[in-house]
Amino acid sequence: MSTAIQKPGRTILASTISKIYDDEIRSKVETLKSTIPQGPLLVGFLANNDPAAEMYARWTQKTSESLGIRYELRKFDDKDLLEENIIEANNDDTVDGIMIYFPVFGNAQDQYLQQIVNKEKDVEGLNHVYYQNLYHNVRYLDEKKTLKSILPCTPLAIVKILEYLKIYNPLLPDGNQMYGKKCVVINRSEIVGRPLAALLANDGAIVYSVDVNNIQKFTRGESLKLIKHQVEDLGDYSDLLLKDVCKDADVIITGVPLENYKFPTEYIRDGAICINFSSFKNFAEDVKTKASLYVPMTGKVTIAMLLRNMLRLVDNRQKVKHIDH
Repeated sequence: MSTAIQKPGRTILASTISKIYDDEIRSKVETLKSTIPQGPLLVGFLANNDPAAEMYARWTQKTSESLGIRYELRKFDDKDLLEENIIEANNDDTVDGIMIYFPVFGNAQDQYLQQIVNKEKDVEGLNHVYYQNLYHNVRYLDEKKTLKSILPCTPLAIVKILEYLKIYNPLLPDGNQMYGKKCVVINRSEIVGRPLAALLANDGAIVYSVDVNNIQKFTRGESLKLIKHQVEDLGDYSDLLLKDVCKDADVIITGVPLENYKFPTEYIRDGAICINFSSFKNFAEDVKTKASLYVPMTGKVTIAMLLRNMLRLVDNRQKVKHIDH
């Protein structure tokens, strides 16, 4: 029996990764001074009493203002007032970006609210046009490829975290940089889990998407060309099936919105990378006995991607104006 002491894995904080994007955002804001002297305006709509949403709003405000972006939180006790106020912000030329803190109603009505936000101001990338582009691996909004499509900010943040952790292979061409990697995503929400599985599969990974009902396998097929991912049902959820898909996973990503959920540490392959995007800690304290790198929260990278998305939308709007003139 070996007596070697295993070196514990390292914790990587989201704040370390988000700093990389701060300078990029700050200098982009500086270049906008000629057209938006006071800095672009991001408006957040909050109509729930979720402490995690309140915290996210405070982080967003602090980060925005530190980078020269104005931030305004509009809070509503009456959820039914939200729709008309979002429409007002859509039509307000002084508002550059709009975001909503979900859940609001906690049902299909939330999906409706996502679609009310003008795609030109949707910093979260939740508009159906952006989703369709993501799922079909389309990276531009126009045929001339001058207007970049944007990606939902939490899935994009996780991609950027994986790039930072050197899981993406920059020696391979775009769209293939996750080739040969196996990922497990414990969450299949329409806002994060499913688009994230599609993004990673479109970049060449084999992705096992896990929810309470079943486990699905997302792949891009045999071809190395840029094509849409494919989905295969592996069967109803069971601990046995979860253990099986995790045994050789390079990356395990969790996003279970439950305080008492803990991913079984024994299912983590030695040396795997573990990332949690839930506002609750989905991994137990002993995660680093198995994981080589552990990212406990992703919020600050998500905010950086949100602001980056907003600046891209401002850029797109200015290009369209230029074309129109």
